[in-house]
Amino acid sequence: MARGRLRIYLGAAPGVGKTYAMLSEGHRRAARGTDVVVGFVEPHGRPHTRELLAGLEAVPRRSTEYRGAAFTELDLDAVLARRPEVALVDELAHSCVPGSRHTKRWEDIEELLDAGIDVVSTVNIQHLESLGDVVEGITGVRQRETVPDEVVRRADQIELVDMSPEALRRRIAHGNVYASDKVDAALSHYFRPGNLTALRELALLWTADRADEYLQRYRAEHHIAATWQARERIVVGLTGGPEGGTLIRRAARIAAKGSGSELLAVHIVRSDGLTGSSTTELAAQRRLVEDLGGSFHSVLGDDVPTALLDFARGVNATQIVLGSSRRRTWQYAFGPGVGSTVARESGDIDVHIVTHEHAARGRPPLPGRLPVKLGRVRAVAGWLVGCGGPALLTLLLTAWADDPGLPTDLLLFLTLTVVAALVGGVFPAVAAALVGSLLLNYYFTPPTHTFTIAGPQNILALGVFVGVGVAVASVVDLAARRAQQAARSRAEAETLGYLAGSVLRGEDSLAALLGRVGETFQTESVALLERADDRGPWQCVAAVGPHPAARPEDADVDVPVGDRLALALSGRVLPADDRRVLGAFAAQAVAVLERRRLADQAAAARRQAEGNRIRTALLAAVSHDLRTPLAGIKAAVSSLRSDEVRWAPEDEAELLAGIEDGADRLDHLIDNLLDMSRLRTGTVTPLVRDVHLDEVVPAALGGLAAGTVRLEVSEGLPMVPADAGLLERAVANVVENAVKYSPPGAPVLIRADVLRLAEGEQVELRVIDRGPGVPDEARERIFEPFQRYGDAPRGDGVGLGLAVARGFVEAMGGSVAAEDTPGGGLTMVITLPAAGAAAAPVQGGVRR
Repeated sequence: MARGRLRIYLGAAPGVGKTYAMLSEGHRRAARGTDVVVGFVEPHGRPHTRELLAGLEAVPRRSTEYRGAAFTELDLDAVLARRPEVALVDELAHSCVPGSRHTKRWEDIEELLDAGIDVVSTVNIQHLESLGDVVEGITGVRQRETVPDEVVRRADQIELVDMSPEALRRRIAHGNVYASDKVDAALSHYFRPGNLTALRELALLWTADRADEYLQRYRAEHHIAATWQARERIVVGLTGGPEGGTLIRRAARIAAKGSGSELLAVHIVRSDGLTGSSTTELAAQRRLVEDLGGSFHSVLGDDVPTALLDFARGVNATQIVLGSSRRRTWQYAFGPGVGSTVARESGDIDVHIVTHEHAARGRPPLPGRLPVKLGRVRAVAGWLVGCGGPALLTLLLTAWADDPGLPTDLLLFLTLTVVAALVGGVFPAVAAALVGSLLLNYYFTPPTHTFTIAGPQNILALGVFVGVGVAVASVVDLAARRAQQAARSRAEAETLGYLAGSVLRGEDSLAALLGRVGETFQTESVALLERADDRGPWQCVAAVGPHPAARPEDADVDVPVGDRLALALSGRVLPADDRRVLGAFAAQAVAVLERRRLADQAAAARRQAEGNRIRTALLAAVSHDLRTPLAGIKAAVSSLRSDEVRWAPEDEAELLAGIEDGADRLDHLIDNLLDMSRLRTGTVTPLVRDVHLDEVVPAALGGLAAGTVRLEVSEGLPMVPADAGLLERAVANVVENAVKYSPPGAPVLIRADVLRLAEGEQVELRVIDRGPGVPDEARERIFEPFQRYGDAPRGDGVGLGLAVARGFVEAMGGSVAAEDTPGGGLTMVITLPAAGAAAAPVQGGVRR
């Protein structure tokens, strides 16, 4: 069976007309004879939406009861049984009521599509999972209902329903979106002009990106290589040279002239992996590209112009920016430069050649690509072989009675030249070739003992010998140096791999990183220095080793990182080759420092936000939860003092009972507020002594109605180290919460058990209720201050009971956790260590 097709109407905000557009399409398809049904559409009281529902067949909704309320959902089975050609299903990101087959409506739609039914749906841009943080930053509202971006991307068609912020606000003001009592709040909060403009831009950009993805896919499927200038894409080619910053800024200015333009920087890497550019320059250029809003790419290719043009055509680039060649004039004899070749073969892609101060000045030496030093011993040995070897070989050959002939002599001297290249490098080998040619000419080329050469073939032989000797020496020397470069690169790669691994593992120990620097470069001390401004004194942020440098000038090696940070090493002067890896260590050290500071700032912001939330909740508690019992007390007292009414004894008793009940509620609320204040300020100091649970728990149940609690705490339990008063308050709060949510006729069970664990005995006090229970994702949230779970009405406390209970128990070294009750309900588990318990092995940790 063919999979159905999905069409999505995407909007920037509620009210732009997504559902209206979906229903209009349903009418158009129905008019063409298509079998269309309405699976689920929520009119939200909008008259125009209700009018469009008329004339379309609607599948009856499925009714579901949750927490005592009835909800209607899409009847998936009914739609599947009806098997229409097209189903209209509103609100793609909607969360289904617990107990439904799927948790999200998009999962219902996936099942319809798998059944071969086409679906038309709607979604707002703020419900896309990847944009949740962005939307929250704009509107201040965190979207709880989201849909994965990939679900929307897989849609066969996405149509943007666009509307200007002014038009949407007028629609809301006219009452076409929300009821009249909600219009002012909507316009002054979520639907402010700035919010709507930002959301509209998000929707436009997201849709434009999807259109671009479709265009790229279409070009690839139809093998279209020509550039389609649907969007300006500027590719800047980087060599890793010092001119890169100039090229990037020039390309960024070109991109800034067109709205929606993209900047892409590309560096072509040779396949041998040993020749290339300065990694330090490339790293700085990568950061510059990203700071300017572009992207950096590395492409493998030995033919630079071809690789560059292939990349540009692959990304549908419209312009290429290159720098003027750094080659000198005589080097053009070997062929045209990269810029000329790219301009000639670019076709319909515009090419900009940007001049710079390094043009025609040659390629500078690259860090890490300096000539490899072979060591003093090898250098001396090479010169001895190159200069003394030919003379010694000449003595041996002249002493030989039988002359082997000139060809054999040439091969022997060529072998000596290769040996000189292997031992000492190219220059001793060239010396061996030159000295050998002179000795061959004088002693072995007729006429001998003269530098005159009789036969032209001998002149050619000597010339070929010198040429082959120098060429072979150059190749052997290059191979030896490349081998050393490869070994050094492998060591650098291992070091850089460690840095990359530390980043992936999230290691944030600055001291450990600086210690690694000292070990890698064998220095005595390493310090990370910082100053407030360009002229301020240096301060040591972190250091390892004895006597770290206090200033960069005092160190043997210093690596500046920006204007205000520097890595200073003392105890050894490093060669220039090591600075590349040292720069990577310095950048990583700064990143660790910034990450640590950002984490501290985030923690401080969380504490401040938590404090603000608690203060706001406290004001709400004072304004309502404390005022309500006060108002009841005042009304009862005023009634009793009134001379206009004579109260019957039973009425007077009822009023006095109301006063007492209100006073008890006030006392309980104030106790909890004071306890939470003590916990927040860290002033709770338990007076711990060994106590019996069978003494503390019954005292905590005072004031509860008869029959609401069933107690199963035996007298044979071990004592627990606790503050009796705090433990009593904690148990009372937990039990009170359980009684509140237990259904009538289902008493709360309190049971105590002993656990034998490897670390010793523990005592568990379980408070078991048969109430509605709490989902897994909400179990930790119910222990937060000022939390009322579910539909708990105001006036049932300020939501501090469980938070205070956990705080008190943790202050005594215990824990409080929530678990499911088998068969339904919630079990609160208070765990405390047994007094004087010694560690004892257990069989599988099973309760005794």
